[in-house]
Amino acid sequence: MLVPSGGAKREALRVNGQFWTPDWVADAMVAYALQSGSDILFDPGVGAGAFLRAGRRLRGTRLQLRGREIDPAALVAASDSGLSPEDMAGVELRDFALHPPNEKFNAVVANPPYVRHHRLSEAAKRSLHSFARDLIGRSIDGRAGLHVFFLLRCLNVLAPGGRLAFIVSADICEGVYARTLWSWIASRFCLDAVVTFAPEATPFPGVDTNAVLLLVRHDAPQKDFAWVRVATAGGDSLTQWVNSGLPNASKFSSLEITRRTAEEGFATGLSRAPVESDTARHCLGDFARVMRGIATGQNEFFFMTAKRAEELEIPKRYFVPAIGRMRDVQTEPFTTDDLRELEAANRPTRLLSLGDEPRDQLPVALQRYLQTGKEANIPACTLIATRKPWYRMERRTPPPFFFAYLGRRAVRFIRNQTEAVPLTCLLCIYPFDSSADNLERLWQVFSDPRTLANLRLVGKSYGDGALKVEPRSLQQLQLPDEVLLEAGLLSRARPKQHELGF
Repeated sequence: MLVPSGGAKREALRVNGQFWTPDWVADAMVAYALQSGSDILFDPGVGAGAFLRAGRRLRGTRLQLRGREIDPAALVAASDSGLSPEDMAGVELRDFALHPPNEKFNAVVANPPYVRHHRLSEAAKRSLHSFARDLIGRSIDGRAGLHVFFLLRCLNVLAPGGRLAFIVSADICEGVYARTLWSWIASRFCLDAVVTFAPEATPFPGVDTNAVLLLVRHDAPQKDFAWVRVATAGGDSLTQWVNSGLPNASKFSSLEITRRTAEEGFATGLSRAPVESDTARHCLGDFARVMRGIATGQNEFFFMTAKRAEELEIPKRYFVPAIGRMRDVQTEPFTTDDLRELEAANRPTRLLSLGDEPRDQLPVALQRYLQTGKEANIPACTLIATRKPWYRMERRTPPPFFFAYLGRRAVRFIRNQTEAVPLTCLLCIYPFDSSADNLERLWQVFSDPRTLANLRLVGKSYGDGALKVEPRSLQQLQLPDEVLLEAGLLSRARPKQHELGF
């Protein structure tokens, strides 16, 4: 895998979304695509040429290689890896996402650039969203990254009967846009297989993303597909499985194969393990609402230690206690003693929380501090610029529960027994019934391993087993009936309809 190291090089990779495909995966992808019988292999993002080299290994010079690439340096890397000028003759230096070819292909392989939406230019966003809307008849959520549009472009250039092998971040199956995207794909294409990778078998070591390989035919949709979990990186087991016709059983111990219905797979999320049984009629949103923590817009200015607040001579009444990072909450429940320990350790715990008070009516010391912020141009910062007055802070009632929404093993509920509010490091959970009895029963549900196991059904997966659960998705967390029954809450749910978020 040709991923450079170092901070500047790593940032360049993020901008261009370049993460090269290892040969053991490229071989399997090309083997699947070429089962269409095509003599032409098309790669819309050639990069260092992994798929073209795989094509040469599998078919030799009989295969015609075609492709697109926008980075000249990547094509130099492809030449350095052994591809000849003749091999590269069919590769154009052109942007596939914005300027795709007019012709159709029977064999397409792609590892699209992983460029998140905020790194796309406004002009590119408009063009890509317009294309997607025209193609599928609906708008794609604005948070969709470039890889989502690459998939749509690849499907659009796939000839009837053609095959597409597409390796991509798992969020294409889990993001807010996933239901719209996969509803369209499921009605027009045949999903043959989805290949996932255990953390120790990831094709992209050191990259904080969870990869999934999609094998799709331009053919009538079918009711089920093969779902594969690769346990060991390297070797030729995956390629041999593809060449064997995607059998339901495998002689390779490194591959775990499950047959899943398309209906269940799309509902659960293709990157997620199948749901064996659905014992949940209720979700968290039937008992509580979820909100993100406070976004200050400038933590360095508004969030400070007790020592700093005293040095500035700002009265304590202008602050609220707050938590600024997930690792500051190590205990469950989180108590006032824990908050005092953070303050004693000189951790920031005081959030400047002003409302509409006229500035000239504030204490002189506080007026002086606000003036330093104005001189530092803080009122012009993103988010802060929308506030009137600029120093007015978002408000949150101290929530009975925090939720640590991002991490490998730290995604969890936390009982909050303080008056502290969280910044954006934690989510706030506000039960509809805030009585002491109900909070105790909910804590029993939230801390139950059977509840926590369902987080994978609503979270977005990242590298090394990490999860991220957004507020809207957390509200859709399934609460098992047996857990609610044991806590005496099964009959207390609000009668609402919720869709499983994937």
